Amino acid sequence: MKTILKNVLGIVLVAAVSAGAAIGTSTYIVNKKQVESSYSAVDEYGFKQPVRLASYNAAAAEAIDFTVIAEHAVNAVVHIKSTTKAQASTGTPQYIDPFEYFFGGRGNRQMQPQPRVGFGSGVIISTDGYIITNNHVIDGADEIEVTMNDNRKFSGKLVGADPSTDIALIKVDEKDLPVIPFGDSEKLKVGEWVLAIGNPFNLTSTVTAGIVSATGRSVMTGRDDVSRVASFIQTDAAVNPGNSGGALINTRGELIGINTLIYSETGNFAGYSFAVPISIAGKVVSDLREFGTVQRAMLGVTIQDIQNVAEESRSKLKVTEGAYVAGFGTRSSAKEAGIEEGDVITSVNGIRVRSVSALQEQISKYRPGEKVTVEVDRQGTKKTFSVELRNAQGTTDVIQSKGDIAEVLGAAFKELTNDQKKKLGISYGIEVTGVTKGKFRDHGIQKGYIVMMVNDQRINTPEDLEKIVERIVKKGGEEQALFIKGINPNGRARYYAIDLAD
Repeated sequence: MKTILKNVLGIVLVAAVSAGAAIGTSTYIVNKKQVESSYSAVDEYGFKQPVRLASYNAAAAEAIDFTVIAEHAVNAVVHIKSTTKAQASTGTPQYIDPFEYFFGGRGNRQMQPQPRVGFGSGVIISTDGYIITNNHVIDGADEIEVTMNDNRKFSGKLVGADPSTDIALIKVDEKDLPVIPFGDSEKLKVGEWVLAIGNPFNLTSTVTAGIVSATGRSVMTGRDDVSRVASFIQTDAAVNPGNSGGALINTRGELIGINTLIYSETGNFAGYSFAVPISIAGKVVSDLREFGTVQRAMLGVTIQDIQNVAEESRSKLKVTEGAYVAGFGTRSSAKEAGIEEGDVITSVNGIRVRSVSALQEQISKYRPGEKVTVEVDRQGTKKTFSVELRNAQGTTDVIQSKGDIAEVLGAAFKELTNDQKKKLGISYGIEVTGVTKGKFRDHGIQKGYIVMMVNDQRINTPEDLEKIVERIVKKGGEEQALFIKGINPNGRARYYAIDLAD
């Protein structure tokens, strides 16, 4: 995980990984009729209660053996080192060596920028080298180094990333690697045992145990992305900085989550950790591998949790759980199907929806063009609709990866020489060396134009611009804009706004 943690309202982006296994344990099953028939007329305190749970055939925590699945899982969890090469900026202070100043020598020299290095975890999900991790572990990295549990090292290549879910997919060139198979995160129950495996504080192959504290949990992450999906598995397995991107596994040794956040006011574990369910993460990496970008399906509705609905509207509702439909987007497939403002969505394809985050989780499993059955409660009346999901542009088309910067913008670039900077009276910028069919030509940008700032960031090299474009394209959604400031070859300032989503 990155060495610099972002602490927003006590939520620190430090992921946890869990891995676990149960060998030879009995299943805790409570028969409803057995429970109902076991009620006593009155207990010792005067209350009507069922018999003690201890009388059931339950497996005690001490009876669960995690050793076998833990031993397997640690081999499929890797250590990730991400390195970002520092870019020299015009504002870098000059370092004066006092010995050289007084006793001769070069006098002053510019300090060399140092690369930023971060550490995190990842999970091998395919024998041919595909590894799932968090986007914030590798975001902006120029180099990715993957270290196996047996100390083998590989160079990792970024296949794709999705900031909205904080999931990324990387690839190493190796075969016959150990993997953790996918489980079904939707079958998780509160109280179920899980294991976390990762590299906290750079300590490799660390295993911790805990239980599922909650599912479908929505937490503040500090991201204001409108397409952000926040439906986390909450556990109390101890995780710390460096666990980001690691595995959360159940007692059958199956991957049921990618640990991503902890709740903390200090940056270290304080009792709660949050994992992206594999129902979401698995679909994201499948899209990244096949299309290079996430195929994000949308109902086209503006939704609220019922407790956040205005009192006047809430008083008319006949249910206390679900996702309240407060409005519709443009070309809304939900509206066209017959869903109305004020409806409460209670299930998708038979899966119960208790909250906004639960609805997001269900819809995120599908791609544009697929149909889902949506059940709503309309002031006490249940209604069912078949809705064809669409993408952010309101179509069912597959969204392909935009490719490199030259393909996206239709232009080629090069760094300015010192003579060019001196002649133009500037200290940074890149030159447009050629324009073909694409965004630049469409907006009137010509060869020779000097790009100086994009989205309020200084541009020193073509790589600076490339990273901005990649970040915007990966983020997706309707707002994919470039605000460009620069000068023409004659020194006259020109400004452009380019919508990459068009």
